[in-house]
Amino acid sequence: MRNSAKNGWSLFLLLLTGIVLGGFIGWLAKDVAYLSWLNYGQQFGFSEPFHLNLGILKITFGLTIKITMSSIIGVVLAIIVYKKL
Repeated sequence: MRNSAKNGWSLFLLLLTGIVLGGFIGWLAKDVAYLSWLNYGQQFGFSEPFHLNLGILKITFGLTIKITMSSIIGVVLAIIVYKKL
């Protein structure tokens, strides 16, 4: 067993890759009639960015997350790949 290869960073990178690739595949499949279900999902977050003005420093914070069926499939595949390491 190669337990040294299994660490938190590799899991994080695999999950992030699964989410991004899954979301991209869902976006590509949105106009295909029999694959449009891959882009079905929910978007949540801040509708307006949060602005903080401290005089000399201005900070804008906004966060929106869209979870689609294809990104969930990407996460599942990333976990399977992680377990195979």
